[in-house]
Amino acid sequence: MSAEPRFEDFFRQVSGALPSRLFTLNQDLEKNLRAALNSAISRMNLVTREEFEVQAALLARTRARLEALEKRVTALEAESAGTAQP
Repeated sequence: MSAEPRFEDFFRQVSGALPSRLFTLNQDLEKNLRAALNSAISRMNLVTREEFEVQAALLARTRARLEALEKRVTALEAESAGTAQP
């Protein structure tokens, strides 16, 4: 779910709380709040759900490959130790 609907709800609540005679102030407030929130979010260096899922899958494959390589090294070490003894 996107954060956009939550922001829209937030702006609607803020707009609804202000008297209608302050419409211009309301528009300026909304514009400044949007700019501040967008700036704060961009500084957080967030990733999308899709990017996160891709990286999680890559990490899972890497872990599986590492485990397989560890087993292979262990087997090769055991084989090497067996052939090194007279």
